[in-house]
Amino acid sequence: MAARQTRPPAPNRPARRGPRAPLFRLPSFSVNPRLQLGPATWAAIGFFAIAAGGLAAIQLLGDPSAAGPRAVVSLDAGPAAAEAAPRISFSEAAAAGINLDMPDFTAEPGAARGVPPVGLDDPTPGNQRAPGDGGGELRVAVVEAAPVRPAVSPLPRAPIAGLTERGPLGLLPIIGRDGRTPARAYARPFTQGARPRVAIVVGGLGFSARATTQAIDDLPPEVTLSFVPYANNLQSWIDRARARGHEVLIELPMEPFDPEADDTGPQTLLASAEPAQNVQRLENLLSRATGYFGVTNYQGARFAATASAAAPVLQQVRRRGLVFLTNGIGPRTALATEAARIGLSLTAADRIIDARREAEAIDEQLLNLEALALQNGGAIGAGFAYPVTMQQIETWARAIGGRGYALAPVSAVMAARAAARR
Repeated sequence: MAARQTRPPAPNRPARRGPRAPLFRLPSFSVNPRLQLGPATWAAIGFFAIAAGGLAAIQLLGDPSAAGPRAVVSLDAGPAAAEAAPRISFSEAAAAGINLDMPDFTAEPGAARGVPPVGLDDPTPGNQRAPGDGGGELRVAVVEAAPVRPAVSPLPRAPIAGLTERGPLGLLPIIGRDGRTPARAYARPFTQGARPRVAIVVGGLGFSARATTQAIDDLPPEVTLSFVPYANNLQSWIDRARARGHEVLIELPMEPFDPEADDTGPQTLLASAEPAQNVQRLENLLSRATGYFGVTNYQGARFAATASAAAPVLQQVRRRGLVFLTNGIGPRTALATEAARIGLSLTAADRIIDARREAEAIDEQLLNLEALALQNGGAIGAGFAYPVTMQQIETWARAIGGRGYALAPVSAVMAARAAARR
């Protein structure tokens, strides 16, 4: 076999040594020397490349801080805050059910101090905690805590057996064979000793779903709710209100002095109508729902001043075991005179709390009710389902007990006044 001939190295070129060339080569390019960039320019390019890569990663993988706190709570309380913070020893904390494990520390002062649970990782603005001072105590300063809505007991579902009969549109209230009246059966129970009682009724409910829901869910259960009889799903609204502990009134549209300015609907009780017509309209209104303990007027200044029109209507209200709360028409009317003559429990609200729809004006009227309650033992305020009205009532009601008053349902104040007249 002939020996393999090898190509001699080229003159003046060293022989190739080292590893063999790769099978594939990346394409190469050369940079024009005139376009070469300096170090500062390359640094800027690198910075923007890193920033663009970070933004792309967040878009693809999500924000790595999304599950973290939205605010930073300082644990370095100042001297004044630290000294003012309530003290609780670790042994007391353990006995109260406070979890002192780290790092997922969670303080549960609500179990012992009546405030909502808070923790060191709670980012809620206004909650500040002072760190332990090394003396075997944990100091927690709760500056502001969100109110906790207490659980309420529902009222019995309507209708209650034996207290209804068939009416033109549904069920009509009647007095039971045992003498039990709808006024007592559907009223909210109340026992608060000898404290002055302040009652509030919020009316105009049933038309606006948002306002009605707010009144039912946000107002204390002691607040009485008044519904427009023309409302759609009236029975459903009343059932929901009673499930949240509210007693209920039905509004009777009555003729005002200016019917063109105040539209009260097709079933308005008229001062000039025949007694039979008004009684028929009354039964139409009352049979639209069940579960109310009494009635109240909507408008009605002209009707309330006409004894001949008021008498047959009030007689029917009494025969059906209901009570009557008037508002906005004054306590001394033909309506009130006729109710006293036939023995119907009729009471006038002492104040319209939102005649001026301003927070300060409403607060002033609520304080006036407190003064009246202190003087007379009880007071009743009436308002409409305006957002500002409900907000001020809700805020005021949270503090009324601390001032020595009792927030009472309207039925309780009406019953006390009826007993005092006997």
